Amino acid sequence: MPSREFHELVVQARANPIHPQRSLTELRQGFDAMGLSFAPPEDASFEEVSASGVRAEWVRLPESMESAVLLYLHGGGYTMGSTKAYRGFVARLAREGQTRALSIDYRLAPEHPYPAAIDDIVKSYKWLLAQHVDPARVIIAGDSAGGGLTLATLLELREKGITLPAAAVCLSPSTDLAQTGESITSKAADDIFLTSSLLDFCYGNFLGPDGDPTNPFASPLYADLTGLPPLLVMVGTAEILLEDSIRLAAKAEAAGVDVDLVIGEEMFHVWPFFAAILPEGQEALGKIGTFIRHHLKG
Repeated sequence: MPSREFHELVVQARANPIHPQRSLTELRQGFDAMGLSFAPPEDASFEEVSASGVRAEWVRLPESMESAVLLYLHGGGYTMGSTKAYRGFVARLAREGQTRALSIDYRLAPEHPYPAAIDDIVKSYKWLLAQHVDPARVIIAGDSAGGGLTLATLLELREKGITLPAAAVCLSPSTDLAQTGESITSKAADDIFLTSSLLDFCYGNFLGPDGDPTNPFASPLYADLTGLPPLLVMVGTAEILLEDSIRLAAKAEAAGVDVDLVIGEEMFHVWPFFAAILPEGQEALGKIGTFIRHHLKG
């Protein structure tokens, strides 16, 4: 049974729905304010860096292994989000995985539509390798849009012949910008954060007026997933992107990819992000940490 904290958060979210009719500035401010409300651990340190011209931030904790890197891609519908808003979550995630983390401030749409974000992430990954980081000691992870960008980055790296990371973590990823999954409608009343109209707004800004929502490098569900590293995919039963994860996992498995699909009963979109206040989120972080440590062992 979901916790008291879970029910309180659901009530609060339903009382403050996200309206795409708000200005983009207001949406960005509200999104960042939510993330900043979860203060990072006191023993976490943050260092802003330029990863070949891409704004990024090193996140370290006392238990971080310098040789192990979590490359993190924040969510926010390709149009919102920042490394500062994700400091608390990324630090907690790095602690569970016992890694340091490189959190990426990729360029946002609509000012910088597809493929700007993916270009930034690939450039950051190549910068990591140039710093003599072993790709076998790298995990790429992201949530929501960042989860979709995680998969898109893997596809780009494979396409360019660049050595892939050890594994990847996708939390409630957006994998189908055409919104063909049945959960887009069947879970509409259950989802406390996302609506199809909000996705229309975000995806439209990301793709631009002439963009193709079935482009496999924007919508990884339409890609050949052969050769991707092991994936951990987490999604809740109370979100409209449920089918984005289920179908992606099935297609990846059919392509021979090692996939661990975790479906959280009654959980909402990216519930691990709320680990600072949510027992279910902390439990999910533990599972992610176990996955990271397993694939970085040795």
